[in-house]
Formats: sequence, C-alpha cells, structure tokens
Amino acid sequence: MCALLAVAADLPASQPAAGPVERWSVFEAAFDGPRDGNPFVEVRLRAEFRFQHRVVEADGFYDGAGVYRVRFMPDTAGEWTYITHSNRPELDGKSGKFTSAPASRGNHGPVTVRHAYHFGYADGTPYFPVGTTCYAWAHQGDELERRTLATLRTAPFNKMRMCVFPKDYVYNTNEPKYYPFPRDAAGHNDYTRFNPAFFRHFEQRVKQLMEMGIQADLILFHPYDRWGYKNMPAEVDDRYLRYTVARLAAFRNVWWSMANEWDFVKEKSLSDWDRFFRIVQESDPYQRLRSIHNGAVIYDHAKPWVTHASIQGDDFNKAEEWLRAFHKPVIYDECKYEGNIPRRWGNISAREMVRRFWLGTARGVYVGHGETYLDPQDVLWWSKGGVLHGESPQRIAFLRKILEDSPQSGLVPLPNQKYPVVAREGEYYLYYFDLHQPAELEFDLAKGVKYQADIIDPWAMTITLAPGAYEGKFTLKLPGKPDQAIRFRKLR
Repeated sequence: MCALLAVAADLPASQPAAGPVERWSVFEAAFDGPRDGNPFVEVRLRAEFRFQHRVVEADGFYDGAGVYRVRFMPDTAGEWTYITHSNRPELDGKSGKFTSAPASRGNHGPVTVRHAYHFGYADGTPYFPVGTTCYAWAHQGDELERRTLATLRTAPFNKMRMCVFPKDYVYNTNEPKYYPFPRDAAGHNDYTRFNPAFFRHFEQRVKQLMEMGIQADLILFHPYDRWGYKNMPAEVDDRYLRYTVARLAAFRNVWWSMANEWDFVKEKSLSDWDRFFRIVQESDPYQRLRSIHNGAVIYDHAKPWVTHASIQGDDFNKAEEWLRAFHKPVIYDECKYEGNIPRRWGNISAREMVRRFWLGTARGVYVGHGETYLDPQDVLWWSKGGVLHGESPQRIAFLRKILEDSPQSGLVPLPNQKYPVVAREGEYYLYYFDLHQPAELEFDLAKGVKYQADIIDPWAMTITLAPGAYEGKFTLKLPGKPDQAIRFRKLR
C-alpha cells in the first residue's frame, strides 16, 4: 500500500500542509515504497508537474525508512497537478494536485543573471550579491550552527558559500556529527547508499538561510578531505550529484558551485568537472546558478554551462578583461580574509577588505567577504562560523545600501578612465579613489544633464553633499585623501 503525504517544506515532513504552497516555495509529495534491496541504487522515481500547458519534471529521492519524496518549486500561482513515474509499481502513476498561492512579502523568488553582468530575483527585484564564506559551518553541531545563524540575522550578507561535504583543514579538524554516506568502525564509506540524516540536517540549514533571504552557494566538491569524498569513483560522484540536486534544487535560494579550488582536487580531471556541470544542469529543473571556484588555475567560465564566474584573487585590474571575455557576472568570492592568522591569505586588515569591496564595485564586479581571527577554540568564521569579530561587515553593509540605491539595471565599468568608475551613463556615476586622490579633479559627464555630487567616505560611512549642481565638463573640489568615492546622480 502506498500512502501519499503532501507537505510544504516549512512544515515537518509528518504534518499535512495547512493550505496552498506559496509561489517559489517547496511542495513535497512523500510516498511509502519498497525497502528491499538498495533503494538508493535500484529504485527510480520522478514526477511530472503540470500547470495548464506546461510540464516540469523533477527527480525524486529515497529518504530512508521506506519513504520516497519528490520536491517541487512552483513558479506560477494557481493549480498544479502531478503524476509519478517509477520502475517500481508501488510508486508509479501516483497523482495529485495542489494550489500555489502568491508569494508573501520578502519572497522574491530565485536569483538569476540579468543585464548580462548582474543578478535579479524572479519577481524583478534586483539582487546585489554581498556574500561571505563559512565553508564548514553546517557541520559543527547545533549549538555553534545556531550561533552562526544568529550572527547572520544582523550581518549584511545575502549569500553564503558553504560546503556540502565536511572539511578537514587548519583550524577545522573536528569530526562532523553526520556523514553523507554510512561508515563502518574502520572509517570505510558505503558509497552505494546515502545517509538521509546528513542531508536532512544540511537542507534544514539551507532552508533557514532561505528564511533570512540568504542565498546558499553550495560547494559540491573540495580538496580538504580525509574521509575519501574527493576521490570517489566516477559513478559515485555522479549519483551523489543527482541525489543532491533532487533533494535541494527546489529551495529557491540554492546556487551550485562545482568546487572550491577545483584545480587542487588532483583526483579529478578537467573532463570530470565538465561532466559535473552537465549532470547538474541536466538534473536541475530550475536551472539554478552554476559556478566553479579556482585555486591557481582559472576554469573557462565562457563554457555554456557556467552562469557566472567565481574567482579567487585580488587582482581587480583583470576585472574588465574577464567581464569582456566571459560576458557574464564576475564575483571575486575570495579576495583573502580579514584576520590575523599566520597565513598570507588570512591576515588582511578590515580597511583592506573594505577597499577591495569598493575597488571591485568600481570595476564592475562583485566581492565576497571572509574572516579569520584567531580563537582559543579554533572557531574561525571562514570555516566554522560562530560570531564576527572584524570591523569590515558594518562598512560592507554601508556599501550594500549604496548598491541597492543605484540603478536597478546595474552599473557597468567605463573604459579608458583614469580612475575606476562604474555608471549607467547619463544617469549615475560612481568613482572610487583607493590609493590616492587629488584635491580637485576634472569630470566630463553627459551634457545637458544636471547632477548632484556626493562625496563618500567608505570607512567613516559618511555621505557629504557637494554644493551646487554639475553638468558636462567641470572641476570638483575633493577631500584630497585616499579611500574616497564620488557619486553623481541625475537630478530629477
């Protein structure tokens, strides 16, 4: 006998849905099914979801204890129907329907690429990524994970880079509570099965980020591993990707990052990474954003399955070159870390972190935050989360507000300029002077348009209105000190 239970993702799986499923939220159908053999390998399940003339297919997954689930994100309000297809008769041909209600306030839908170099939500609201990195925060146990979530509620970040697999690296050598595959006493993984408890815990953290409006940039592979996950057989890699996509793709805040430092995973070839991209692309009915993060070697982000470039580095002089080469958004997800650890990548100052955010902005790209301050318990934000200690987050919040007040279609770098500047020509200009600034400077803006000039101090977080209105070619008196920005906005 097959029992059907339809639930909304924000309710416990054992509780019936109280009403319609909100647009861009998660509908879930759960079925009792076969327990014999190995359901993770032997049972196939998918469902067709229909809205009027449209059909969207989503893969199901085995969640242990004889329970099979299919998750689906409705992108249109109204009545949807579904029917299952399976190689097991107990799961085949099961049908049902549900109603999708309009999105509530704060639910803007998933993020996609817009205007070539920028991002936006499905409802048309612009999205400016202001991310941070906490690689292994979801593998630290409930107490520390709750502390991380509490920190994020008041932090400026709207994107979190985080690993699906546990991580083994300096300042992060503890064992996780959950493992993605069953393990015996000797530490051998059973790669023919998944551990549903691991994925239930992980997806709960993804859902909690979603409730806070934070995008979960999920890193699928990484080199910092002592459990064997970086050198799994190819068929296990592929099965892991499909299972992860089936479980998590319906959450509207999910992004896919194929790897952190892909070129340091020596067990994989370039063709493997291309295959991983294709598997994720083919398995994901919603086409979530897809990227891959480099160590020393830049992946070819111009490949069609890459939606945006994820860069490790701090050479912002390459930003415009990459924008032209890839014709996609570029995010410097790792530009080193504010902190004081004895590692070259983990001890830049807060001022330097803020400078890099502004310099990247003025070059037409986005920048990610990270923090690595020494801690007696080795709880460093970059890896384990916890609390933030640095001085950059509040100043990053200041920049985020400036970005969100800029033109919704995004800013693009102007070529052949003496100083970095992004603009929506004829409407808005944002200059940044990082290392020096003259006491006055000549500007040449669109003629016949009057502009208001604001002098911005990124560290002091002040905006000073320059007296008068400006148009065409003119000279403006400036503070004459480094790390200043000038904003020109068209007067209405």
